[in-house]
Amino acid sequence: MTNNHYVGRFAPSPSGDLHFGSLITALGSFLQARSNHGRWLVRIEDIDPPREIAGAASRILNTLENYGLHWDGDVLYQSQRHDAYREILSWLYQQKHCYYCHCTRARIQQLGGIYDGHCRDLQLPAQGASVRLHLSQPVYRFQDRHLGQLFADTERAHEDFIIHRRDGLFAYNLAVVVDDHFQGVTEIVRGADLIQPTVQQIALYRHLGWPEPCYFHLPLALDAEGHKLSKQNHAQPLPDNAPLPVLAKALAFLGQALPPDWQDATLHTLLEWSIKHWDSDRVPRQSALASHFSF
Repeated sequence: MTNNHYVGRFAPSPSGDLHFGSLITALGSFLQARSNHGRWLVRIEDIDPPREIAGAASRILNTLENYGLHWDGDVLYQSQRHDAYREILSWLYQQKHCYYCHCTRARIQQLGGIYDGHCRDLQLPAQGASVRLHLSQPVYRFQDRHLGQLFADTERAHEDFIIHRRDGLFAYNLAVVVDDHFQGVTEIVRGADLIQPTVQQIALYRHLGWPEPCYFHLPLALDAEGHKLSKQNHAQPLPDNAPLPVLAKALAFLGQALPPDWQDATLHTLLEWSIKHWDSDRVPRQSALASHFSF
């Protein structure tokens, strides 16, 4: 039976192939959704063409299927959602919740990296400008379902952040909020590297008058130097030819017990067992070296 009240999602960007850190997020969000008898959606966040790798989106989807992580419904591509983003930007501007900003990155760096609201009341033209949210409802803390109450950097919490870039691309914070609301996502399970933008996203939800989802931030898988496994750090793509031991390693990373005979299991039976025995309280709160989880 499906719990229509729970909707989770996995939303990778096609800037490279999935790696072990990506698998942690995909698996954690999948198990949280399935154990709640809810829906699990997949969204491709392809709103930044200069960072995208040709063919990565299809390889990501193939890898998810190869690891037994089957999603519900159709995949949503952000590249096909520009009209929805423009509509929200227009509404925010009409409501005087945003404004055009001509400040350069160099100027903001000279200020210490925090924008000071310089353009807020100047009524500048749109050409060559970014669009910033006029942050009248800053968020200083939020309740994470895994990590408890988390506090934002006060200066960052006050900052009027960009929702549309001067190069014409839609900002991540805008697109992710619009699409999570559109897809009815009730809980966002993702990596702890995205804790900081959460307060900005909650602020945008409140400016739009939309209900906020719950948040559950997972520990990060680190490389031997203690850096987050990422596409930018050239993390190795997930192997396609032997998914079972990698999946078991990901379950162990998430603090989950494995059946005694897991090596003789199929992907399907291992995932079914893991859904039934999923215990979110056992997920570690600290990030860890991925190399410590091997068989």
